[in-house]
Amino acid sequence: MPFLLRVYAGTRAEELAPLPWTPEQKASFVALQFAAQTAHYAQHYAGMSTDVIVIDDVPVGRLLVDRRDDAILIVDISLLPEHRGRGAGSILLREVLDEAAAAGKPLVIHVERFNRALRLYERLGFRAVGDHGVYLRMEWEPASRDTTTRPTAAHRA
Repeated sequence: MPFLLRVYAGTRAEELAPLPWTPEQKASFVALQFAAQTAHYAQHYAGMSTDVIVIDDVPVGRLLVDRRDDAILIVDISLLPEHRGRGAGSILLREVLDEAAAAGKPLVIHVERFNRALRLYERLGFRAVGDHGVYLRMEWEPASRDTTTRPTAAHRA
């Protein structure tokens, strides 16, 4: 959990930087927000997998995926700031895209409008299908979906 909190804190650092809070106040706020997010995810995505992203034996992020009967949902993909922009996110997304294609299921992600990764999702073929205020619901559809039979995707532990 301490590592996952560190990853979460990395996703909020830029947003909190201009606030006139002490480092302790920011850390306390981030810890409360992480606890709330963790509780929300446990309630709404009970079956999701939680994977720690590791590069060269060093943990650098997290990937949370909820595999449902009708879709695969990327709940969260986050990298520590110093590991962003190096291609790791693209590689992970392609793996989940391959899984969705093999399962014949759409891949869904909710993305904040100001998230720099939005362009990456668009390049990979995601399209905005819903507007939820600060978030866009984006989906990627397999090229050919057979709606009568859907193979089961292998579940990564």
